[in-house]
Amino acid sequence: MYKDFQSYLKTELGSIKKAGLYKEERVIVSPQRADIKVAGGKEVLNFCANNYLGLSDNPRLIKAAKKALDTRGYGMSSVRFICGTGDLQKELEKKISEFFGTEDTILYTSCFDANGGVFEPLFNEEDAIISDALNHASIIDGVRLCKAVRYRYANADMKELEDCLKKAQKQRYRIIVTDGVFSMDGNVAPVDKIYALAKKYNAMVMVDESHSAGVVGKTGRGTTELYKLRGKIEILTGTLGKSFGGAVGGFTTGKKEIIAMLRQRSRPYLFSNSIPPMVAAAGIEMFNMMSQTNKLQDKLHANTAYFVDKMKKAGFDIKPTQSAICAVMLYDAKLSQQMAAKLLDEGIYVVGFYYPVVPKDLARIRVQVSAGHSKKQLDKAVAAFTKIAKELKVLK
Repeated sequence: MYKDFQSYLKTELGSIKKAGLYKEERVIVSPQRADIKVAGGKEVLNFCANNYLGLSDNPRLIKAAKKALDTRGYGMSSVRFICGTGDLQKELEKKISEFFGTEDTILYTSCFDANGGVFEPLFNEEDAIISDALNHASIIDGVRLCKAVRYRYANADMKELEDCLKKAQKQRYRIIVTDGVFSMDGNVAPVDKIYALAKKYNAMVMVDESHSAGVVGKTGRGTTELYKLRGKIEILTGTLGKSFGGAVGGFTTGKKEIIAMLRQRSRPYLFSNSIPPMVAAAGIEMFNMMSQTNKLQDKLHANTAYFVDKMKKAGFDIKPTQSAICAVMLYDAKLSQQMAAKLLDEGIYVVGFYYPVVPKDLARIRVQVSAGHSKKQLDKAVAAFTKIAKELKVLK
């Protein structure tokens, strides 16, 4: 059987390569930061990491992780309800709840698991899940695992959301689900308007803060800080793998009864190892840092505004953004790959995105700005983008 299947796979892979859309993984041989080394020793500026606050190689986080290795060991070797849970994991859950102003928190090995494990334990065929069309794949997969009736509304379209809510009145319980920041466009969900509609039509709200936590809001506490809804949203999910140190680990935080039910029935929690103690320790230290200073958020916001302004003045088509994500629109998939490759030659590490990651004919290069970038590095990126865009006739 495999010989036939192998032939099919080779044909499909060949088609992807011929179209110029084959994804190559670049190898990094340095810590993740604003300036990195790739295989072969070449130094480049990294503009495609989720390292929004520049914490992936932060000395305080590394020190905390090393201490945990010495005092708590390397891993937990089982799931929490069988082998017990570490004190560092419990402390991290408390820190996350305090940061977001929520009642309780449950940890997962990733936010993909958090989103995959949140719906099925809470809702069934009597209920309704109303989801934004541009929600992350993990939300889509999580919804698929649940038997609830599904509704979908166009990205941030409040009229369509209200229509869905009207239709969903026949279901028992209703929950509106949205990304806080949509990762391909960089726009922030109108959570204030979503919350108002939820109150009007007796629904709950869930927000995935993966790309908004640490970024959105004056102190980086996400969309609930931005819209003055702290503690009012029933469910928030997020990750430790982006702003919060860039390692692994996800979480669901919100109403205490919801978290209690997830501890009892959420399959990715019940059947997956807990995050390692060193990751929990670094996470605790990260939240301690964020409670002491707002310096990193301030720098990130200033860097993002500076870069977007410079790119627009250079003539690039930039999607409106309220986050650290800057979508440089190219529309053509192959062009996005060519431009990314040429930018790497200029020392700028970015990636082109195209269908099925984004809709057809909406290919782009997604630039992710970090608090770790200097203005000199941002200027170098703008200059390189301008040079290559002129070579490829993206700009005149």
